[in-house]
Amino acid sequence: GVVIMVSVAAIGLFLLLNISLKQFVQHLSQFAKSAAKAMVKAMTRLNSALGKMVKSAGTAAEDKPAADPVNIHDYQVPVVDEGVASSAQAPQPVLTESIPEFQVPVDDLADPVIDLENEEPEIYQLPPLSLLQKTIRLKDPQGKRELVSQADILEDTLASFGIEAKVINVHRGPTITRFEIQPASGVKVSRIVNLADDLAMNLAATGMRIEAPIPGKSAIGLEVANKSKATVYLREVLETSEFLDNPSKLAVALGKDIAGAPVIADLMDIPHLLIAGATGSGKSVCLNAIIISLLYKAKPSELKFLFIDPKVVELNVYNGLPHLLCPVVTDPRIAAQGLKNIVKEMEQRYHLFAEAGARDIQRYNEFAEQRGEKPLPNVIVIIDELADLMMTSATEVEDAIFRIAQKSRAAGIHLIVATQRPSVDVITGVIKANLTTRIAFAVSSQVDSKTILDMGGAEKLLGRGDMLFSPFGSAKPQRLQSAYISDEEVEKVVAHILGQAMPVLRTDFLQPHEEDEEEGLLEMDELLPEAARMIVESGQASISMLQRRLRIGYTRAGRLIDDMERLSIVGGHEGSKARKILVTLAQLEEILETQDRVNP
Repeated sequence: GVVIMVSVAAIGLFLLLNISLKQFVQHLSQFAKSAAKAMVKAMTRLNSALGKMVKSAGTAAEDKPAADPVNIHDYQVPVVDEGVASSAQAPQPVLTESIPEFQVPVDDLADPVIDLENEEPEIYQLPPLSLLQKTIRLKDPQGKRELVSQADILEDTLASFGIEAKVINVHRGPTITRFEIQPASGVKVSRIVNLADDLAMNLAATGMRIEAPIPGKSAIGLEVANKSKATVYLREVLETSEFLDNPSKLAVALGKDIAGAPVIADLMDIPHLLIAGATGSGKSVCLNAIIISLLYKAKPSELKFLFIDPKVVELNVYNGLPHLLCPVVTDPRIAAQGLKNIVKEMEQRYHLFAEAGARDIQRYNEFAEQRGEKPLPNVIVIIDELADLMMTSATEVEDAIFRIAQKSRAAGIHLIVATQRPSVDVITGVIKANLTTRIAFAVSSQVDSKTILDMGGAEKLLGRGDMLFSPFGSAKPQRLQSAYISDEEVEKVVAHILGQAMPVLRTDFLQPHEEDEEEGLLEMDELLPEAARMIVESGQASISMLQRRLRIGYTRAGRLIDDMERLSIVGGHEGSKARKILVTLAQLEEILETQDRVNP
């Protein structure tokens, strides 16, 4: 039946086209050839397209990060090596005698003296890093893909709002990840800033901070909190070449930045520091990290501390260290006197520099070494809670901080002030103007952030060591994760230092120094007669001369000169000019006889 139907159709086609059978066969053959050629071309094109697609897919699967224009900088998450940490023991002390008790002498009170005589054993050992908790790092294999995915989400979100922008760099640090976004030409920065909530929602982020623009870059920084936060241990920062190779004795380890790079600050460059943050934000841990960093750098003869801790419990662990000028001060009223004595110390140092022709403590110490004298130590004053001091002695404390912060840099005296109440009645304009380097931890409001940094941002920090570091002269603060040190580690370091059987220091630094108002006369130093005769005979009131000839410390020599001034033996200080000698030898003997009668 099919054959009959095909035959009938063919006969009908012949009659319709009016062609012969031979012509029909020729047309059919040509049509078949054309169809075959067309099919070959189509198959060739299809195979070529499929080959390109397969090749592209294979390349992307094998090396997608290389093809992706986003630069990923992934911080390796540190994990505590508990075995190493628990086995770290303090080394055996150099001397085996029992540690002397740190006591305040009652019957032997005198002027404030930083006496370097017999201050440390001949071989003083700086604490080893083995006392601190060690960390190892493990890479997160899923981290890089997750960062690329988040970068794509950011670009897609911005595109959905009609903003053309590209994620050019991603930095994942210990606590946050920063996406660097480069907007297309003509896109206003404010449009991206206003989308902060939408971007945070699409990323499912717990917190976001925008830095627009990033200083020194043509990009906007989106800082997103990491789902898993890494602790930056202090040892991890102290082991870096940035700290170990730093020649300064005042280098401190602050922590790591958003790229995981260590941040080291030198108190020679940032002479005074203001630290503020709410309770639990990491302020006290940061103070401990700064103190321990300094103990890893400086010997007792090179560095002295004055600790003021109205909260009583924060800095008490350091009591007994030979680096201390006096025991940790906990009474706000006594603290005010301690600050006054620091001011006096500063003024005496400047008198000493003027006589030696030195501009600062570095030049003076060079001269001292050339003359065979002991160099002056740096002095660091740490106030753990400024608010308590301002409540009891606001005027005295503010005046002392003002004078110290304004003049003490060249004298080698540095100030670190911390408070958990960053309000204008605590951080006054005078204090703020002179403490130009600041660290802000998490605070409750933008007002508090502006009080500390003169700008917002601290209210968006995550707490637990997340901080903004604003060194003097910087346009914008730098976000860091503060270095962490546990109480057990602090105790190990302190025990190592105390285990070297240090002698007890004189602890009369906090005593007031006033004239006897009833008698108008002074209790004489036993060396005053000899020193006064030496000054009058030589015709010059020189502190350094008294140091050399009497073999005493510079502070005691300066005190002798001050006593002579009060007795009108020498004139007052006149800048760089030498003091005038006001009496003859005969007049001097009369003055000394009067003193002998009053103070037999």
